[in-house]
Amino acid sequence: MLIDSHCHLDRIDLKPYQNDFSLFMQEAAASGLEHLLCIAIDLESYPAMLDLVAAYQQISVTVGVHPNVQECYEPSVNELIELGQNGKVVGIGETGLDYFRSEGDLSWQHDRFRAHIRAAKELKKPLIIHTRAAQEDTLRILNEENAGEVGGVIHCFTENWEFAKKALEMNFYISFSGIITFNSASEIKEVAKKVPADRFLIETDSPYLAPVPFRGRPNYPTYVRYVAEQIAILRGISISKTAELSTENYNALF
Repeated sequence: MLIDSHCHLDRIDLKPYQNDFSLFMQEAAASGLEHLLCIAIDLESYPAMLDLVAAYQQISVTVGVHPNVQECYEPSVNELIELGQNGKVVGIGETGLDYFRSEGDLSWQHDRFRAHIRAAKELKKPLIIHTRAAQEDTLRILNEENAGEVGGVIHCFTENWEFAKKALEMNFYISFSGIITFNSASEIKEVAKKVPADRFLIETDSPYLAPVPFRGRPNYPTYVRYVAEQIAILRGISISKTAELSTENYNALF
């Protein structure tokens, strides 16, 4: 059985499923998906996301505002804490820094990131971290805010082993997405070989970043097995062992 530790179920293309989310979930179960973590991007779409997944015990959620979202409601620490008390919420995020898609004065990203960390610490729930082209500041803010108290996951990992080591030291897990199946992902593949067996997760980040052989097309949580297969090859273990380890790690974190 597999767990997709990071997906956006309210954004996947349901046309192949007659626009019926329940039909998609039937296929997900048939494909061996045991659990899915549906990740929040903003608060405007959050109520509809909750409604979509409310009936499914095999779906957990997070609450937070993505670092690239600019025209949105900006929650306070207390508001994040209140929303995070929902029993379906298992983590805070996704949050972090992204200097690739945003430019100019990005102090607002830093402030938002710190608010999410403070809320996570108050709730004692792990953080889901997005970082792109912002290695140094991401690690610095995590350290300054003592984020290691709750830890979390560096999702859709795209950095190098040096970054991974520092994140691991701060009580974070490393999550690999479909990017690991790309030929160009040599540095990420090396990290996947080295990360401790009890500290990695697998994800799709669907509907984005579909793995080979679906690259360039809409992504689905059912494709998480392609990530697991690549991890198994890189680590020299069976796919069943990869599934077992990543599931144990997910349950340990969340």
